[in-house]
Amino acid sequence: MPFRLKPHKPYSFFIEHTERSGSRLLADQLYEQLVDETHRPIVLVCIGSDRSTGDSLGPLVGTFLEERHIRNVHVYGTLTKPVHALNLVETLHEIQTRFHQPLIIAIDACLGRLSSVGYVFFSEGPLAPGAGVQKELPAVGAYNIKAVVNVSGFMEMMILQNTRLHLVYELARFITEGFVDFDARIGRLHHEEAAITRLRQSRDESKS
Repeated sequence: MPFRLKPHKPYSFFIEHTERSGSRLLADQLYEQLVDETHRPIVLVCIGSDRSTGDSLGPLVGTFLEERHIRNVHVYGTLTKPVHALNLVETLHEIQTRFHQPLIIAIDACLGRLSSVGYVFFSEGPLAPGAGVQKELPAVGAYNIKAVVNVSGFMEMMILQNTRLHLVYELARFITEGFVDFDARIGRLHHEEAAITRLRQSRDESKS
């Protein structure tokens, strides 16, 4: 069941990946939160490694989105070119150099309570990648998406490596469909804005 925290707290929304029409509900939340920011380049940083099953969520999302040829969201982090601890700082520098005032959304897998496994969290604020496995990396993003792939506990690196690929794959597909829907909505918005601009220009020219 989808759930949104109270308005006076930092924005946060979470939903189980098996929820009916869940990807559309995720897209609804993405659009509601980011519609006023669509004049900025929106950049997804899909963090993770294909060398660990549990940690492959980010690269899977990036790969799926790349295959869907989305046009209004820029993607960093795929199975071919993952973004991980060794190149995260370099990647963030590249994004800031390439884009003017980018709105970054970080995507990563995480471990949590048993009752949270299979849930996707979309929250305001930066992501602290590697925190669950005691790695010190820079915080990433104005917003973040985390998917709980397994239960936290002792020897978390081993837990990630022994996480079921099926769950990670399904979570990645869920997130991907949400962003494909969101990307299409941004495209329609930009088209409408361009049409209004052309109409205004035409009216101004007819008056002159």
